[in-house]
Amino acid sequence: MLFRAYAKINLILSVSAPKPADSDKPGFHEIASWFACIDLHDELTITPLAAGAPNEFNVRWSADAPRGTAIDWPAEKDLAFRAHRLLESHIGKSLPARLDLVKRIPVGGGLGGGSSDAAAALVGLNQTFGLGLSLEQLASLGSQLGSDVPYFVCDAGESAAPAIVRGFGQKIERMSRIESGVLLVVPPFGCPTGPVYKAYDSLLADRAINEPTRREAIANETLLRKRLGKVRASIEKELGFPSDLLFNDLGLAAYRVEPRLGRLATNLGNALREPVHVTGSGSCLFVICPKGKVEAMTQKARATVAAVEPGSVCIATQLL
Repeated sequence: MLFRAYAKINLILSVSAPKPADSDKPGFHEIASWFACIDLHDELTITPLAAGAPNEFNVRWSADAPRGTAIDWPAEKDLAFRAHRLLESHIGKSLPARLDLVKRIPVGGGLGGGSSDAAAALVGLNQTFGLGLSLEQLASLGSQLGSDVPYFVCDAGESAAPAIVRGFGQKIERMSRIESGVLLVVPPFGCPTGPVYKAYDSLLADRAINEPTRREAIANETLLRKRLGKVRASIEKELGFPSDLLFNDLGLAAYRVEPRLGRLATNLGNALREPVHVTGSGSCLFVICPKGKVEAMTQKARATVAAVEPGSVCIATQLL
């Protein structure tokens, strides 16, 4: 059985200051974010094996992957593999199967590929073996693997609906879907999440990010909802998608960690005359495209990124 694992972008991402040393999660950050899937996906094929057979796991890059990297991590660290083991542990019996993962979603791009793969494994194994676990149960299991995994848990054959995700990823409020073209830019390098968050903490300490809400104990959900309401109102009135209302608190930190990303975003914005956004902690960038212009903007973007950062890939995609 074949299951798709879709990538996501953070249309809005608000990040709290690190939790204090005497808290339950010292040093960790809460978020308030508007997640939405895009039409870029990995593919997971699950093949049941004979009773008693050892599990098998294979991963490779698709020939059309925008940025393939060395698959140098052991199977035990792959989130899809770990999801298989976690599910077996939860139900108390083996689920002999071969998992073949074909990847397109770049590693270190802020697109949630590993988390989406894990969710696909949980949902796919549940369906393949007729376990009867609810989506809520699968999401709870997924939270043990990573904070983004619960968002991706949805009915097999579908992409996860957009959502406001809060806290440490455990609070998920599903939203209605929005149609829009998206230009996705995949640089030839990734952004390591840990250093980006450390840079963000430094910016907070130096007051380079000076809004008081950025130093509060919780992420700025109020600002997110206010912006989200304006976006929806503009779309409902057929005024277009006001991309200038989107924001990512980690954007400046990502540019500090990887200056090439900042140069790429600046040149791309100047060429397209549209806001350019970072997803997650980087390194992928995206542009919300006016109706009917995604293909033309993608073509224009390719010439720009080729001159600024050779090896970058521009993909015309859409919100799901």
